[in-house]
Amino acid sequence: MTDAQRDARADWESRIGLRTGVAFAGNAPELPPPDGLVAVPGGSQVTLDWKPVDGAVGYQVHVADGPRGPWAELDHAGRDVLAVPHPPYVDTTGEPGAERWYAVASLSDVYVVGELSEPVSAVPLATAGPVVLDVDAASDLGELDRPWRPMIGAEHLSHALSTDTTGGRVVGEELSSALRAAHDELGVTHVRAHAILCDDLAVYREPDGPDGDPVHDFSGVDRVFDHVRSLGLYPVVELSFMPHDLASDPSKTVFEYGAIVSPPRDWGRWHDLVRDLTAHLVERYGDEVVERWSFEVWNEANLEVFWSGTPEEYLQLYDVTVAAVRSVDDRLVVGGPSSAAAGWVEELLAHAEEADVPVDFVSTHTYGSPPLDFRPTLARYGRAGTPIWWTEWGVTPTHFNEVSDAVFAGTFLLRGMASSMGRIEALSYWVVSDHFEELGRPPALLHGGFGLRTVGELRKPRWWALAMLERLGARRLAVTLTGDGGGSLVEALAAASGSETTVLLWNLTLDQTKAAGSDALARSVEVRVSGLAAGTTYTLRHERVDQHHSNVAAAWDRLREDGQDWPDEEQWVQLRAADRLDHAEPEREVTADGSGVVTVEVELPMPAMSLLTLS
Repeated sequence: MTDAQRDARADWESRIGLRTGVAFAGNAPELPPPDGLVAVPGGSQVTLDWKPVDGAVGYQVHVADGPRGPWAELDHAGRDVLAVPHPPYVDTTGEPGAERWYAVASLSDVYVVGELSEPVSAVPLATAGPVVLDVDAASDLGELDRPWRPMIGAEHLSHALSTDTTGGRVVGEELSSALRAAHDELGVTHVRAHAILCDDLAVYREPDGPDGDPVHDFSGVDRVFDHVRSLGLYPVVELSFMPHDLASDPSKTVFEYGAIVSPPRDWGRWHDLVRDLTAHLVERYGDEVVERWSFEVWNEANLEVFWSGTPEEYLQLYDVTVAAVRSVDDRLVVGGPSSAAAGWVEELLAHAEEADVPVDFVSTHTYGSPPLDFRPTLARYGRAGTPIWWTEWGVTPTHFNEVSDAVFAGTFLLRGMASSMGRIEALSYWVVSDHFEELGRPPALLHGGFGLRTVGELRKPRWWALAMLERLGARRLAVTLTGDGGGSLVEALAAASGSETTVLLWNLTLDQTKAAGSDALARSVEVRVSGLAAGTTYTLRHERVDQHHSNVAAAWDRLREDGQDWPDEEQWVQLRAADRLDHAEPEREVTADGSGVVTVEVELPMPAMSLLTLS
């Protein structure tokens, strides 16, 4: 590790938890606690359920050793927002045989937590029971929502033009390959990334000093966006970070590449830069900028590490930026607050109501839990139907965390995407590739990188999770889960296209202390697909991701020698041969019984995911 990398990591770790000011505005009310809280014990788990509360964006589960507390937030080690958007919630942090008490609070905003519900208790069991999954192939719940398609995250996009190498692989070529694959294999349409205004693209200079006329040069931006379009993708233009000559304090930086996070020295010159960039993009790319592009104001300004100004200065940045974009064409799409940990949504909407500024989409970020539900917040401000974009989301906000390479992260992705269907327009996984350099470039093949794909373009379990989702049929089918953790620990989606029925099921706890797996949480699942033609024979295909299937980390562990960071040529060949979605069993024929039912038994470890296809 270089000195620059050490300094970047130390700075990041010392400041990442510091907020920019406090929750500074808004009208979020304190909500009553949910009614009907129940705790159902199962094998090494307790499933909690409750009645939803009108106006709640989420719920915080609390635990105690007795009915009177003291109460603490149930920490599933997600390291970000621990609240969840809806029930049920499965707790796997307790011990079999040990009684725990639970209470739940409603949230009207991530910062506004109501009183606790009446407590209930449960004792996790020592042995697990089976789960039954019923799929009605004759049902039709409408088109399957696909919130992964609208957007994927990436390192700053000039990185896709880099001719440097990491692990002997050309950075730009492989990042571009990953982005192209996201478009071609996963149906992704847009990419969002930082730093289009950073000095590596030389967009802004004051060659005659602050009293002279500034120079705007968008040739570097053109190279980047031309490249993005050549991959079949459209950009989400995150307007960040601050050019050196325009920064009020150029010493305030983040990341190894020194992105400047201060407010502008001159608000008028910031307006003119954004206006001229927007006008240039409209002139160069035409109507598609209005129809398909969008503009996001900054990145995570509610964290000190990303914004050295005040909260009020961020709102000024938002107002000036929106005015600059809209001065080019009032149809252009612009939004924010692009915040960390679900913050400042309430604040931005309250400000927009008072100042009468547009918010064409609400964007925010979270890690470690499914995204909260901001539809009630938008409704309170008369903005129901405004698109909600989670422009960063993932299993962990922590760089170089081994959970990012694990099967656990793939099943986590399935849970979040399923939770988001029908309520979130875009859920953008952060990020597409391990070619990433915020705190230093990858030191080894598997280093806990944020990417869905490794250096060397091998697919991680998270990639396979999205690939399985994309393979689901067009029409969503009704599913019912019962048994020990059915619907909370074990979840499922099912869909149909023509004569093919697809069933995706997975086993996951949010408890990241069990990210390496838990034998006690493994489940046997009886999958019953009804509504088929009696006596009809189908081909059954069962594809699987778990510790032993479709798992690049396990494949590399088998091949690597102690202390080895990168594969040799022979190992690359073997890893590429293993880079596939494995079959858990050979394809076989199954026949629907006289009632039109096919039954399949599936052993589902925790974590694991299985895709069943009947055709």
